[in-house]
Amino acid sequence: MTERPGTGPPILRSVSDRPAIKTIEGDVEGDDARITVVLDLRGEQFFGQALGDARPQHRARLAGEAALRAVESLARGSATLDLLAIAAADLGDQRVALAQVGLPDGSVLVGSALIRDGDTQTAAVKAVMDALNRRLPTLL
Repeated sequence: MTERPGTGPPILRSVSDRPAIKTIEGDVEGDDARITVVLDLRGEQFFGQALGDARPQHRARLAGEAALRAVESLARGSATLDLLAIAAADLGDQRVALAQVGLPDGSVLVGSALIRDGDTQTAAVKAVMDALNRRLPTLL
């Protein structure tokens, strides 16, 4: 575990101490969509939002961006993360979401998640969290 100078104990106590996805909500108004992701860590909630094009093909990316904003909230400003790419692909008889996340040090992480019942937004958020999963303690 690492401690950020002047901030007290680390946010994550161990590698297995990870935030849970509490909610993923979408709101469409005309041509604009707002996706809000809420992460929960030991009862504390961290929010992330992304605004953009309301067309369905853009919503997975918005969900991924909102997930990154929630992680940045969890990191309390100590990390700026970039969603480099989000995609869906067929893998055997399953459809998967893939996320490519850029870290402040230039590292690139990749995560994946099954798309269940056509829900690409949830799968995108899970893919982003999968990419960051083991690196969260070092980001916080």
